[in-house]
Parts: sequence; structure tokens; C-alpha cells
Amino acid sequence: MRRRLLLLSMLTLASGYGQKKNDDKSVKIKPKAEFVADLMSKMTVEEKIYQLVQFSSDGTVTGPKSGDNYITRIQQGKVGSVLNATGAANNRMIQKLAVENSRLKIPLLFGHDVIHGYKTIFPINLGMASSFDPAAVEKAARVAAVEASAGGIHWTFAPMVDIARDPRWGRVSEGSGEDVYLGSKLAAANVRGFQGDDLSKNNTILACAKHFAAYGAAEAGRDYNTTDMSERVLRDTYLPPFHAAVDAGVKTFMASFNEISGVPSTGNKHLLRDVLKEEWKFDGMVVSDYTGVNEMIAHGFAKDDQDAAQLALNAGMDMDMVGGTFMNTLKKSYDEGKVSIEVINDACKRVLDVKYDLGLFEDPYRYFDEAREKENTYKPEFLEAALDVAKKSMVLLKNKNNVLPLKKDMKIAFVGPLASDEYNIIGSWAALGERDGRAVSVKEGVMNLLGANAKVTFDAGVELSGNKSNMMKAAYANALKADVIVAVMGERENQSGEAGSQTNIDLPGMQKEFLMQLRGLGKPIVLVLMNGRPLTLSWEDENIDAILETWWSGTRGGDAIAQTLFGDNNPNGKLPISFPRSVGQIPVYYNHKNTGRPYLGQSDSEQKYKSRYTDSDNSPLYPFGYGLSYTQFDYSNLKLSAAKLKFNEKLTISVEVTNTGNYAGDEVVQLYVKDVVGSVTRPVRELKGFEKINLKKGEKKTVTFAISSDDLKFYNIDMQNTAEAGDFEIFVGGSSDATLNGKFELVK
Repeated sequence: MRRRLLLLSMLTLASGYGQKKNDDKSVKIKPKAEFVADLMSKMTVEEKIYQLVQFSSDGTVTGPKSGDNYITRIQQGKVGSVLNATGAANNRMIQKLAVENSRLKIPLLFGHDVIHGYKTIFPINLGMASSFDPAAVEKAARVAAVEASAGGIHWTFAPMVDIARDPRWGRVSEGSGEDVYLGSKLAAANVRGFQGDDLSKNNTILACAKHFAAYGAAEAGRDYNTTDMSERVLRDTYLPPFHAAVDAGVKTFMASFNEISGVPSTGNKHLLRDVLKEEWKFDGMVVSDYTGVNEMIAHGFAKDDQDAAQLALNAGMDMDMVGGTFMNTLKKSYDEGKVSIEVINDACKRVLDVKYDLGLFEDPYRYFDEAREKENTYKPEFLEAALDVAKKSMVLLKNKNNVLPLKKDMKIAFVGPLASDEYNIIGSWAALGERDGRAVSVKEGVMNLLGANAKVTFDAGVELSGNKSNMMKAAYANALKADVIVAVMGERENQSGEAGSQTNIDLPGMQKEFLMQLRGLGKPIVLVLMNGRPLTLSWEDENIDAILETWWSGTRGGDAIAQTLFGDNNPNGKLPISFPRSVGQIPVYYNHKNTGRPYLGQSDSEQKYKSRYTDSDNSPLYPFGYGLSYTQFDYSNLKLSAAKLKFNEKLTISVEVTNTGNYAGDEVVQLYVKDVVGSVTRPVRELKGFEKINLKKGEKKTVTFAISSDDLKFYNIDMQNTAEAGDFEIFVGGSSDATLNGKFELVK
């Protein structure tokens, strides 16, 4: 959704509605099916339609379609959900307008974008995916749910589970990267974290799997752009994380802005009704993206608002996000026979069901406790969790001559526009996170760790994205005196994220030029990156001694970065998305097809007529699953429990991993499988398992994976989701480039 920063204050507008002592008392009600059916029997067609309407609390942004007579419409029961209203006291007053004035007293559903934290901000989602730690991701979502629910929020528009292989697309920052298996595991983890084990508890919020579907495959990496693909690619690659969210119990879905094969997702009956609601048996509700219904007109799929609204509802859309089309036209379409009462009833029931699940009919004010809000904001354990997840999200991309970890008594020049930054470090879509004063900068993190006697300096040197160079002199002078230079560089927080597509994904502004000048000093340089997407770093990889990818690391980011730089934290993150050598390679991802003329590298006897670039290697600069440590890990003694796997059995795969370096560390052990021959062509390898282990110096552990024929399924030539008998290869190691291998045969 488009970002909405301004919030409408209801304190003045609703000043006549004071709190009552008894508005916190819940009442016992009938079981859900009976209660909702009874309520709907009392509702007019118009009242059912109004439950499908979402307004934004900021009328100045939403415009005349949804902003006119905002308060009056709530009092009249003509709104089902409110977007972007926050705060327990504020939302209590808005809820009172609905519950104490509307005919049927149906409570409102309050939604907000809680993407990677509410007040306590965790690393961006792409950063958290680098942890390869579903438990850590679930913990982050749980903390966000507790804070947001205490702040009067019922519903978040997360997780984004789009598979994304094009870093030009800014919204890669919101997802879990390029891989289906990892993306599915983290989708489920987020749903569990947000929704908890019982939605009726007041510290849970509705999760929303978005953007359904294939939004991450936008042509040319341009946001809102066209998507076109085969049904096989859609089902094998882009739908599985959504199915994993359904299996985890997600209660809401959001349709994507894009079209697929000529049909906008907002009006795509095949996606919303045939696949999601019928094939997958999804019993929750579907909301459009921001004005997504209206935008079918610009797509050329609908002629006007009325046409767009009836197309969306009939396709399976249950709520119109701020577009006003359902509110203004659905009754007319019903009267004209363009939408049936059965379709209206189905959508209304789904909205009322989730309100019931949250306990809002028992107590519409249960999320609006100001004392609980104060108690559950920035709790020490929340901030510690943010630090823990941030440390797990750091990815060491290069460490020539073991420049890292730094010694704490060294003279260090910290330079770069993000070295003292508190604003950008929490990233885009940071909800109500405080950017100045609460967020920990790298400078603050270093001083927290080293103390006042640290021999460090901090200079910006250059702007984040501008071309001014008058700050270089002081930074250069301090760098000249230092033992080592740490350059903290990257993007603005809004440079990635929604509407943040770019054709150039180099370090912006004069940052690279500044690095080139620093390189001339002949001193070791550490590059600390803060960014929301993979960057093109070919020059940096060739010329900089050490590179640490920290993403936008959240409220405690500066502490996490400092502890990693100085060795208190041994980096163990792995890349959830490949880094290209240049923009011309995009899309580049590990689980590609082999083609009929695969290029085998410099050893290939044929160097011309192969699937290759003549000016670049085919491989990414840094592949999926890659990430270094301050120690080293050796993989050996790969064993398979059998040479043949039957369809009704399991195959176990074991490998020994030894810490051969000088530090204790964590390693993400990764299992990849290649289906050698299929009824349709198969990827060169696919992730089928991972496990993070901790090894002390010199310690050895055996890691075991188990796979069955279910793990080998794909959509075959007949579009059946099945495994096929035949030969398979396996690869185990610390990245998608793993070379330790074995093989087995799947047999009937």
C-alpha cells in the first residue's frame, strides 16, 4: 500500500464521547456461526455492503471518494474498517462513534502497516530473512503484535510473501528474497508471530499474506508493472509461500496491484475464488491494495467504478481499501442484478467472522487500554529481542586478511553519511518507530561498546545521495591518522520500499567516489552497508578489504553493528537473495534452469555458442545462501541412508560440520536437491532444508536432514503436483554453491 503518514486526531472530533467505566466489560455471545448468521439476518443489503468498506483516518489523503463525511459515516454504520488510526485512546474514541451510534453497533476493524515492528523496530524483512531463523522471525512478529495491539491495532498488512528476484524492484526489502522454501518457512513464522495461538487474546493481530499474487515478478523491476507467466511458474514459484501462510492459519489476504496474464489480481476470479477460496479452502477475508479496485479502470479492465467494483466482488474481493467503489456502487449493481446477494453475503460473513475471532463483539474496546499501551511499548525485553535479531541478520560478504573483527584499542576513522545516522537505520515501513533519539546509530553503538576513551572519529565525508564534496576534507584527514577506516554507506530509507524502483543500484551519490579516494591511502577499509536491496558492488568487492551487509537493522541496529565489527557478535547471516555483478545480469538467481547450451566456464571447450555473457560471468557476485564468518567451517562425510527412495518412505542425509577456525560461531547448513530429468525442465538445484548450528572452536557436529517424495513435487507436464521417479542429486554446504554432493533414485 502507499504510505500514509498523517493520522487524523479524533480527540477533538469525538470530545462528546467520554470514557465509561463499563465499556471495558465483555459479554458472552453465541458461537461464531450462529452469532454471525443471526446478525446478518438483521442487516439490510446496504449494511452488508458497508462492512466491506475501509476508510483511511486521514481524509486529506484519501480524497473525496472515501474522505467525505468521515465521522458521520462511521456513526451511521457505513464503515467496516479504518486504516491508519493509531493509539489506544484515539481508536477507542473512533470505536465509540460506531458502537454507540450505529443501528447494529458493529465494531470497526483497525488496520495499520506493521511490517517489521510497530514501535520497537526490527531489521527490514529482507534482513530478518538473512538470519535463516524462523524462530527469530516469529519472535519479531510476536513483539510487533504485542506493541501494535496495545496501540489499538487489530490488523497488520504483513507479511509480504512475494518471491522477488529483481533488486531493481524496491519492495524486495519487505520480503524474504528469491527462494520458495525459505520464503514459505518465514511466511508461516510471521503468521504464527502476529496471530499467536489464540486470536481472541488481546495481544494478537490479524496477519495478511500479500500481495496475491506474483507482485514480485513485475517486468523490469518497476513497481505496479505488468506480470506475465505460465501457470506452472506461478504455482511452482510464486504461490507456495501464500499456501504456507494459509496452512499456518492466516486470516486475511491482500490482492496485488499487478495483472497476471492480462487480468488484474484485484479482479482475478481464478486467483481469488478458484484457487484461494475453493482449492485452498481459505475461510478468511481478502482486501484490495490501496485503491486497487479503482485502478482496474487505468488497467483497461473496467470502464468505471461500478464496473470495477462488481468485477472485484464477483472475483472474490471482500473489502475495498479506501477506493470508495463498494460504498458508492455495489447497491446499484445489486439492484441491476450484476452482483448477487449470495456473493455479498459471503464477503460480509468473512469480514464479520474475523471481527468475531478477535473478540470484538464480546468487547469492542478490548484493544484500547492506555495503561497496557504504555506498559507494552519499548519494553526492555522487546529492545533485547530487536538487538538479537539484528545481530543474526548481519551478513559478512568479504573479509580479506581477517581485517574483521576489529581490535578495540585501534585508531579507527568512521566515515560515511550513515556513520552517525539515526533516521535511516530503521528502514522503510517503520510504522511508529522513532527515528531520531530512540534509534541507535553506529556512532552511538560504538561508544556504547567502547566507552568514552575509544580512539575513534566520526565524519560523514559525503552526502547520502547528493553531490556535495565539501565534507571530505575533515573525513580524509582523520582517515589519514587511523589504523583502519570503516565506511558506513548505503541508501536512504525510502530509496528502497514501495515506489522505490531503480535502474541504478550502485552506491548512490558520491559514496563510491569517496571510497576510491580513501583507497588511495593504502589503509585497510571496512565497508558497512545499510540498504534495502542487493547493490551492485563489483568495484567494492575487488578493492575493499571487508564488506559487512547490515541492511536497515532497526532500533538497536547501531549496537548490533558495533558488536559485530568488534567481534562480540560473530556474523552468521546468509543472503536470501543473490547480489548481481551488474544491473545487466538481472534477474539473477540460484535456482535457474540449465538451458540446452549451459556454459561450463573457462574449461568449456566451446566458448562462443553457449548461454553466457561475453563481458561478464554468469554467476552472481554473491549467491543465495552465501555469508562468511570470523571462523571457518569444513563439511565432510556426507552419507545417505539409501541409494533408492520409495514414494512412501523417507531418506536421511547426514553431514559432518567442523569448526576449523579460531572463534565459536553459527553456521547455516543448507541442503539442495536437483531433479536430473523431468517431464518438464527442472531447476539446477533447489533448497530443501537448512539448519543453523553453533560450533565451538574445534567442535564437530553431525547434521541430519530427512526428505520424502513430497519434498520433490512440482507441476508436471499434465499440471499435476507430483514427484516423478528418477535420478536426483543432492548438495550440502554453506551456500547455494555447495559442492559436496551425493545422489539417489526415487522409485515406485
